[in-house]
Amino acid sequence: MVLATTAADAAVPCGAGNFQTWLDEFKAEAASKGVSQATIASSLNGITLDQSVLSRDHSQKVFSQSFEEFSGRMVPPRLTRGANMLKQYGSVLSRIEETYGVPGEVLVAIWGLETDFGVNIGKFPTLRSLATLAYDCRRAEMFRGELLDALRIIDRGDLTPSEMRGAWAGEIGQTQFMPSNYIKFAVDFDSNGRRDLLKSPPDVLASTANFLQSHGWQKGKDWQPGSPNFPVLQEWNKSDVYSRTVAYFAAQLARQP
Repeated sequence: MVLATTAADAAVPCGAGNFQTWLDEFKAEAASKGVSQATIASSLNGITLDQSVLSRDHSQKVFSQSFEEFSGRMVPPRLTRGANMLKQYGSVLSRIEETYGVPGEVLVAIWGLETDFGVNIGKFPTLRSLATLAYDCRRAEMFRGELLDALRIIDRGDLTPSEMRGAWAGEIGQTQFMPSNYIKFAVDFDSNGRRDLLKSPPDVLASTANFLQSHGWQKGKDWQPGSPNFPVLQEWNKSDVYSRTVAYFAAQLARQP
């Protein structure tokens, strides 16, 4: 089925004209899709193009480390802290496993690899990064959708624009969710009324489990390569080396005293 193109959809070609003109047209599109004027103004007024984000996007290198290199660099320094996190959040992780079927070791492994258990979540202003990448023509359609979802996260009260800081390509939170996945999978596991993937470890871990369950995680099954749950880890990160490292890290955590 071919959908009719609305004026708002047609009004935002990538890279057309200067950035401010593009941004003004994007604001009109966001309003037409139900984002409040207050959110649009607080989120997008004054935003400028970030050349450093474009440089990073255009010079991305193919992930080339071997599993032995990557896991050897990433897992040993995080093992003790990971084991401590398993203990510290033991009751929360037990409740999460009851709800979503995903073991704590897997969630803590992802948490450690993504941001050192929330220590390094990134400092790039998310809205500026997403607007820059949506304006650029390389992956404009994808990032326009992500920018709209970032505005929806603000609109529903989960985060403020100033809180939205993360990786250069728009990933936010302690396990690095793109805004579209934040909208789909973030849960308020600490019951404080906000889905906060920046500051609430219960929300972070439960949301990560919700993502994995939604992508087919089978409770009680193994997660090593060749097992039923390994393809689900590959849904989290398409890199085979990264997925194998998550599986290896989680297995190491499961053996900790």
